[in-house]
Amino acid sequence: MIKIDDVHKNFAGQEVLKGVSLEVKKGETIVIIGRSGCGKSVLLKHLIGILKPDKGDLFFNEVNISRLGESDLVEHRKRFGMLFQAAALFDSMTVKENVAFGLREHMEMSEEQISRLVKEKLALVGLYGIEDKKPAELSGGMRKRVGLARAFAMDPEIILYDEPTTGLDPITSDVINDLIVKLKHEFNVTSFAVTHDMKSAYKIADRIAMLYDGHIIESGTPEEIQNTSNPVVRQFISGSSRGPITEKDL
Repeated sequence: MIKIDDVHKNFAGQEVLKGVSLEVKKGETIVIIGRSGCGKSVLLKHLIGILKPDKGDLFFNEVNISRLGESDLVEHRKRFGMLFQAAALFDSMTVKENVAFGLREHMEMSEEQISRLVKEKLALVGLYGIEDKKPAELSGGMRKRVGLARAFAMDPEIILYDEPTTGLDPITSDVINDLIVKLKHEFNVTSFAVTHDMKSAYKIADRIAMLYDGHIIESGTPEEIQNTSNPVVRQFISGSSRGPITEKDL
């Protein structure tokens, strides 16, 4: 479904992606791991066309995303849902208005249809009767779940998760992980997540790939990653200060 082919990206002379290649199958959940600042979120932005590669190509169902014009990109993005790192809810809007944002922008629906769909999507993530609340009235976990409901509002083919458990306590993180797994199976959605939370990665992933020094250095099932012999991957997943990743890399 997704093919990333030798993608390079440079910012002000700093090469962040140095030839990333990766394929994602339909219905698969792939998790990209790596240290903070290694380019995981940069890769996500390429998938929805916010960024274009300096070199290389990205394909979605054999369509080259990196060659699309702006009007075609708008149509392309409708096939994606995204859960942002901090949920990225609009503070001035109610929960209902946040979840309905994409529906109002891109779909021709009556208010009755929108209200019904918002309630359905909130129920999917275990939230009821909060449509009129503002984000400031919600806990961090509830805001994440509202963000997840918004990501699924337009029944996307692919969901992108940018650090889905960052800033949450361990129990709330596990609730979010369970929801990600549940929704993947319920809707057979393809999922592309980036995180440095290994507990989350092991739970939600069909396959894990590590991004390091601008390259994918290893890819495998959670079990294969846990049993890797690659010293860089082993150091990262164990959270050790000793190994090939040194202070100069941090």
